Amino acid sequence: MSTERDKNVLNLILNPMLPFGLEEGEENESKSEEEKYSNLPNYGQSEQLGKEGVELAEKGDLENAMKKFNEAIGICPQNPSNYNNRAQLFRLMFKIPEALTDLEKALALCEGKGRVAAQSNVQKALIHQFHGDTALAKVEFEQAAKLGSKFAQKQAIAMNPYAAMCNKMLGEIMTKFHI
Repeated sequence: MSTERDKNVLNLILNPMLPFGLEEGEENESKSEEEKYSNLPNYGQSEQLGKEGVELAEKGDLENAMKKFNEAIGICPQNPSNYNNRAQLFRLMFKIPEALTDLEKALALCEGKGRVAAQSNVQKALIHQFHGDTALAKVEFEQAAKLGSKFAQKQAIAMNPYAAMCNKMLGEIMTKFHI
């Protein structure tokens, strides 16, 4: 049975781009981020509308989802989360310039920090990757990884051939010796 310290050491070895001990602080960061925005006028109602928009988008009702996101932004324009959510919807609708505008707005509002910033950076990276700009995609994935996105961390490592090779070799050694 491994201890928490053992897990952290292995994580540091296998995931060199992730700051040590990040997992422990992720939950607290999310709570403090919510507290930061909860004082905004109409924040709670804005978040509820945003959740409804996400649910509608998941059901394929993109038109009504857009209405919910627009309404959420209209009543609380300082809430970065809804810009990030609307950007995702714009991506689904192949409206990339609009998505990038919303992602930049979300990043500006959250000052490039926290969960929303990580999500926005991931979306920007995916857009760049889709358009074949791997250099910009890598920069955005690395930024999101620094902010705690495990998905971005894996993508950034996968884009680094040396890190991928080292991780593969280390994984093979660990499998071979049952570590």
